[in-house]
Amino acid sequence: MITQTEYRSAQEEAVRQLNATGITLTDAEKERIEVADFGLGRLTVEGLQLITYTNTERVCAKDLVLTPGQTCPEHRHPPVGDDPGKEETFRCRSGIVYVYTEGGGNKDTISATLPASGSHYTVFRESILRPGEQVMIPPDTLHWFQGGTDGAVVSEFSTRSRDEYDIFTDPRVGRITEISG
Repeated sequence: MITQTEYRSAQEEAVRQLNATGITLTDAEKERIEVADFGLGRLTVEGLQLITYTNTERVCAKDLVLTPGQTCPEHRHPPVGDDPGKEETFRCRSGIVYVYTEGGGNKDTISATLPASGSHYTVFRESILRPGEQVMIPPDTLHWFQGGTDGAVVSEFSTRSRDEYDIFTDPRVGRITEISG
């Protein structure tokens, strides 16, 4: 759970980072920026700010904003009915983002800093994205990512997003942010 003040502050920082990257939002979009603390109450360590521009039956476009060292916890996008799960491409717009997926690597050699709850991070194939670089993540693939020392803005292009079906490695994670006060 986070406070209303923390939520608003995170939205403002996201707007600042997006503007610095050259991405302009309408006032309505600024209000729609989602702040996800994943129910862990450690927003600056494990969290994410995002704005969804479109999410139809076929495509989704978002911008993800990470503050320095902020980590989106390990998760996957499983099949839903006949849909094989979300396929997504992350394209770094500013800063550096460390993306980890299945298929090799080990936690002792990664560039990111594992959060204290590091036991819930199990995949370490590293992709380091700088502005203009991108990586594709296949459906139902475990992955997590972290902003570099200056944070990062990442555009996500994907098939339909169904966040409510995401499966997180950490059983404590909740996708809906609860706000107090």
